[in-house]
Order: sequence, then structure tokens, then C-alpha cells
Amino acid sequence: MSETMIALVTGANKGIGYEIAAGLGSLGYRVGVGARDATRRETAVGKLRAGGVDAFGVPLDVTDDQSATDAAELIERLAGRLDALVNNAGISGEMDPGWVQDPTALDLEVLRTVVDTNVMGVVRVTNAMLPLLRRSASPRIVNVSSSVGSLTRQADPDIEIGPIMAAYAPSKSFLNALTVQYARQFAGTSILINAACPGLVATDFTGFQGPRTPEQGATTAIRLATLPDGGPTGSFFEDDGVVPW
Repeated sequence: MSETMIALVTGANKGIGYEIAAGLGSLGYRVGVGARDATRRETAVGKLRAGGVDAFGVPLDVTDDQSATDAAELIERLAGRLDALVNNAGISGEMDPGWVQDPTALDLEVLRTVVDTNVMGVVRVTNAMLPLLRRSASPRIVNVSSSVGSLTRQADPDIEIGPIMAAYAPSKSFLNALTVQYARQFAGTSILINAACPGLVATDFTGFQGPRTPEQGATTAIRLATLPDGGPTGSFFEDDGVVPW
């Protein structure tokens, strides 16, 4: 079994996910680039390798049970275990102009699609990877969330939290709640699991609107993926510290 630390980042072919993979790679991790699209995945792997990262492609559609199982089997063959899982893959769902999802006119199929990726996808991948994570001395799981999932911030009229997003924002609240349940289940073990908010990052996900770069957006997830033993678990972080639930 390799002594090099092994990481898997989902949705790692571009944007924040790519920069998380690059950041972990720069720390010496061997990084699995999880992505659906074969061409984009291999392009990202080539770019990471050109930058000195020990990267390998992992075909992975987080909405497909068999894909998650196959990804775990591939990592087992190539590395034998997993030290860090970063559940970064996510979608916003169909939006009205102004990045609005009106709850009074919400297409339930949009809601189902968003939850299937942003919540159920995390469960699929995490549970598929758990046997590999349990082989690690210091397993870490990071769920990439968003401050729009903070009910405290959403409910405060004095906080500017952005447009109404009746599918995307609740999916991140759901993800945060799920993170807590995993942390409770992992209590007394070496597995640390936390949620990370990257902030408003200029990527194609946001229409390249936002004050933060993908590199900046990756910082918190990288920190949580490399926490020392005894670090926090079951919490929600951004660069400035803890995000209120």
C-alpha cells in the first residue's frame, strides 16, 4: 500500500474543484480527479501533471450508484486506501433571470435534480468510499457547501445573502445537516468530516461573477482535508472561521 497520502476530489475538472486538487497535489497528495466528462477529466489530469501533481482520472457521476462503486474499486486498485475525500461536485439547478429560484413557481423536477447531485450524490460517494477511508490513519471528509445554506444568515434581513434560490440554497442546508449526522455517526473514530464555504467565486458556476478566485475558494476545503488528528468535526467553516448553521 502506498505511503503517499491519497485524495479524491469530485467535480475536479474545473473551477474550485480543480484548485482543490491542485492545492492538495502541491502538498504531496496523490489526487484522484473525479469528473463525468472524459475529455475534461483527462485535460485536467494532464494540466495537473504538467504542474507537478501526481494526478489520476476517476470517472465519476455522483448521481449514479454504479459509477460511485466503480470509482471506489478503481481507487482501491490504484492506491489501496483513501485519506481525504472532498465532495465538491454540485449544481445550482435551472435559474430564472437574476439567479432566482422562486419557491412559489418552483419546478419540482429542478428541485429533485439539485438534491440528487448536491445531497444524495454526497451520500453515494461518501458511503462508497468509506471502506477505503477506514484504511487511512487520519481520514478526512470535506463537503463543499455555501453560506447560502446558513439558515441563520438566510433568515436575517440585515445580512445580504443574495437572491432567493429555492432549490440550491436548501440543498446546501440539507448538506450541512447531513454533515452533522455523519459527524455524530463517526464520533469516537479517527474520521473528521466538515463543511466548507468557498465564498462567492468567479467561475462558470457563477457566470464568472464574484470577488474571489478559484484558488481563494479552494483554501478552506484544502485546510479541512488536511486537518491534524484531534481537529474539529461536524462544523461549517469559511476563511474567516465558523459559519452559523
